[in-house]
Amino acid sequence: MACQPITETKTTKKSMLDFKYPYKTKFVELSNEIKVAYVDEGKGDQTLIFIHGLGSYLPAWKKNMEVLKADYRCIALDLPGYPKSSKGDYAYNMTFFADVILEIIAELKLKNPVLVGHSMGGQVAMTAALKSPDVLEKLILIDPAGIERFNEKESALLKSLLTAESVKNTPVEQIKKNFDVNFAAGLTPEDAMFMYNDRLYMRETAEEYEHYCRMIPKCVAGMLDEPVFEELKTLKMPTLILFGEQDYLIPNKYLHQKLTTEKVAQSAKAQIPNSQLFMVPNAGHFAMWDNAQMVNETIQTFLKE
Repeated sequence: MACQPITETKTTKKSMLDFKYPYKTKFVELSNEIKVAYVDEGKGDQTLIFIHGLGSYLPAWKKNMEVLKADYRCIALDLPGYPKSSKGDYAYNMTFFADVILEIIAELKLKNPVLVGHSMGGQVAMTAALKSPDVLEKLILIDPAGIERFNEKESALLKSLLTAESVKNTPVEQIKKNFDVNFAAGLTPEDAMFMYNDRLYMRETAEEYEHYCRMIPKCVAGMLDEPVFEELKTLKMPTLILFGEQDYLIPNKYLHQKLTTEKVAQSAKAQIPNSQLFMVPNAGHFAMWDNAQMVNETIQTFLKE
């Protein structure tokens, strides 16, 4: 699918801050001079905090916030290092991101919020829940990382394949394929093409993109080096687990060929005591986008229980 070229005047300096977000962007200042960009929509007795996945950003929750904000306060954010939030020489591991989420909860004075995490954001949410279980009311995990386990050899291989240089040199055609595999149809839907276009724009932001290329391998290493699976049995809070039936990314199709998405999902349900599992039909790794209606309805039912 051809993309519309992005034009600019010679006096314009490209920045990820130029990304058009669906709602007014706010900023919260945290320790270590970290500023986190977020959107805050809707009102209600419960607050949902949406945490995006690897290489993603807060607009990925657009289809969910648009519906759920009618009954709940919905906060979606860019994790540090991602488009509109601070960029720096941070650890970019799960503990770092979890601490950021917990500090945001304290800074915004949120009472018993619900964390909604997708992919890497799911592992961040689980890490935060394990660190401070009394701060959270419920947990919602959508195609979460951290359930599929990798041994030392597999982890070393994955980390060796993903470097700052390899991210930077990824051809445009491969970037498109990387987006396509997130969706059930194996093709990025038209209404999600803005994500791909933003990624292409990101490649022209010079210093910001250099930082992005250094950050992504750190995020992957963080997921691999800080496993949560064994600890999940200690979680007490009600937890909703959703997996797209056509998730082509979980499990890893090269390392775990005999494993299925449903087996990974069932292992999550078995490990988390007070949990329920819903396999989302007609949905891939981006289940909350592919089948937003069913994901939203399932979340609403869960929150009312």
